[in-house]
Amino acid sequence: MTPGTLSPTLAQLLSPRLDLPMLLLTVAAAGWYVWGFLRAPRDRWPLWRAALFGLAVLLTLAITQTQLTSLTLNSMALYMVRLMVLAELIPPLAVLGLPAGYLQPDPRRPGGRLLSWLLDPWVALALWATIIVFWNIPAGFNASLVSNTASGLLPLLYLLGGLLSWSVVLRPLPGVQAGGFGNRGWFGLLSSLPMMGVAAVWLYSPRVLYTPYVGALCLWNTTPLQNQVTSGWVMMIAGLPGMFLALVQLMAWLIALADSGTMREDEAQEEG
Repeated sequence: MTPGTLSPTLAQLLSPRLDLPMLLLTVAAAGWYVWGFLRAPRDRWPLWRAALFGLAVLLTLAITQTQLTSLTLNSMALYMVRLMVLAELIPPLAVLGLPAGYLQPDPRRPGGRLLSWLLDPWVALALWATIIVFWNIPAGFNASLVSNTASGLLPLLYLLGGLLSWSVVLRPLPGVQAGGFGNRGWFGLLSSLPMMGVAAVWLYSPRVLYTPYVGALCLWNTTPLQNQVTSGWVMMIAGLPGMFLALVQLMAWLIALADSGTMREDEAQEEG
């Protein structure tokens, strides 16, 4: 990148740049959704859900089919914005876009059993923690940058991991998912900890942790260390909505537990 392009405008950042595998996946997902939406009754699959899913598709195209994908080595902060949009913004929009209770995979069939396993809170937590921790330790992140998987594989993993995590929290497939607020709340709280831990390391590290960024020419006249600190703030802020929702679910679970104990006491007094 030449010095003249180190301060790109928003129009330059969003100019088209084809990523064919991601484009095919996005088009396939959008086609599946449109096919289901047109076949379903409107009261079971309302327009507002379609609007949310459509917004998720547009954001996916903006993040994966533009020049944003070519600036990984010039701005760690911009790269982290991409990853957090893929993991923490697109997935909840897409999951909320699914019609609750209308899609009912058969838990006895192989596809239903696979979904039930993947959407188990502990399985999803293990997969999400692996993505966050392994690819953000210096050895893993440096290897992904050098091997060029940072531009293709890692965003896809963040997107898939985010879809799994938000599916556990929002429970779009009740036929193959446990329904307790407690499990979902604990999952949301625990799954936010790896992100918060990585963000804290970036915020307070006195040096640049990733070799490819040492001495790199960064966008908008920032230093590599400033980029790393900004990336920490981006990841921490992106994780706050999920953590807040987890706390709300835990509170609902605790209230339900307290109410159930009170009801049993009242019933015992009435019988006495």
